[in-house]
Amino acid sequence: MANIEAVTNEDFEQNVIQSKVPVLVDFFADWCAPCKAQTPILDELSGVYDGRIRFAKIDIDVDGNKDLATKYGVLSVPTLILFSNGEIKDTMVGVTSKKKLEQKFEQVL
Repeated sequence: MANIEAVTNEDFEQNVIQSKVPVLVDFFADWCAPCKAQTPILDELSGVYDGRIRFAKIDIDVDGNKDLATKYGVLSVPTLILFSNGEIKDTMVGVTSKKKLEQKFEQVL
């Protein structure tokens, strides 16, 4: 079952930067077709990695969240950023395969 939490500018620090486990943040938009293609992959992996990797999503069209997108250099969606210990470990732009994500996760676990 999918365990992807919506994160905003207000709770980003607590839910992502201060997280005790690595966090994959999905910067997306409702109008984005590739984002919709990425969602089932993230849903599946969030179940597989439950408790070991946190999954978060940030809607770039919500006021305040645009600041986060700008801060992290998000120029297109979907953009996936993998954080560990509050630091960026990897950034992936465009639809990212399950296999590639699993490889990235193993590097931070």
